[in-house]
Amino acid sequence: MEVLADKLRPQKLSDIVGQDHLIGNGKILTNLIKNKKIFSMILYGKPGIGKTSIASAISNELGMRTKFLNATTSKKEDFEMAIEEAKFYGDLILVIDEIHRMNKDKQDILLPHIEKGTIILIGLTTSNPYHKINPAIRSRCQIFELHELSEEDIIKVLKRATSKLDGIKIDKKTLEYIASLSSGDVRNALNLLEVSYYSTSDHNVNIDVVKSINSKPVFFHDKNEDGHYDVLSALQKSIRGSDVDATLHYIARLIEAEDLDSIFRRLSVIAYEDIGLANPGIGPRLDAAINAAERVGLPEARIPIAEIAIEMALSPKSNSAITAIDEALNDIHKGNTGNVPNHIKTSSKDYLYPHNYPHDWVKQQYLPDNIKDAQYYKPKNNLVENNLNKVHKEMKGEK
Repeated sequence: MEVLADKLRPQKLSDIVGQDHLIGNGKILTNLIKNKKIFSMILYGKPGIGKTSIASAISNELGMRTKFLNATTSKKEDFEMAIEEAKFYGDLILVIDEIHRMNKDKQDILLPHIEKGTIILIGLTTSNPYHKINPAIRSRCQIFELHELSEEDIIKVLKRATSKLDGIKIDKKTLEYIASLSSGDVRNALNLLEVSYYSTSDHNVNIDVVKSINSKPVFFHDKNEDGHYDVLSALQKSIRGSDVDATLHYIARLIEAEDLDSIFRRLSVIAYEDIGLANPGIGPRLDAAINAAERVGLPEARIPIAEIAIEMALSPKSNSAITAIDEALNDIHKGNTGNVPNHIKTSSKDYLYPHNYPHDWVKQQYLPDNIKDAQYYKPKNNLVENNLNKVHKEMKGEK
């Protein structure tokens, strides 16, 4: 049985909803179709925003022979058959879904034919092609990023869909509710509408019917893909920027995905990279929160996670530790090392033992001669580091 999303698959670019930066009067994809010229390309963006629809519309409008394959489920033989078909007919549009997963064998057999133009490749992916797609394929393609659809875009498609569902009764608020649950994924919205329609005896679709099927918003979060790392990056930048509300938003997304391990790892990095010596007690407190979260599990784990995340967002910040160690490592990488001073070598009798001196400190050189004046640690201006800096200056004989 053909699903509603396939029944509504656009036949022309002008039928596509959204993607106004690529489609419309004077826009690049529309102009390519108008000029009857197409090049290999990669379309990337979140699920359900029109990648396959655009590929289908391009194929339909140009009237070119087209083959759809999947990088993971289609066999090497399927790709070889596509090449033979392209040779026989002179050209072929080859649409490859999940192109970021295509293995080297398949890439190697396609490359020369893409190079010659015998095969026009349209690759579809949810992953950033600059990170995930083989450079040899990428260099032969134009790359277009698709933007997220707005709720207004989704509602427009849902209204079109109602004409395909005989006798449906649905009001504006219900359409808006379905759109709000879809998080920009038009395929998900259409599937929810279709299930709601067939789950009633009188085809009267209201909010209660929709809630009985799904009341939880969809959001793109794949632990192995870019969306996951974007959320983690946004979390770290929100804490670094002391935006507590944004911090809680991204923490909530990770909790909703039940991805506690990623939360724990990233918060541990932030504690030492971004808060560091401005609040050195944050590390042990984070460990305590992690232990509590692991002990109680979800859903209660959200409470200690939220508490420590709020504290981290509102904590004073310092990156002096990471800056210091990176400068020291940079000297090592450049070969600025030198010999350990003789008086602190293992067998030396000239070593001055600090505990034999007042305040357990005595002035002596510890760095190698050629970098004896190196200063890696540069304190930030905060309460804790101001005190550390006072000690630091005293050790160097400074006031």
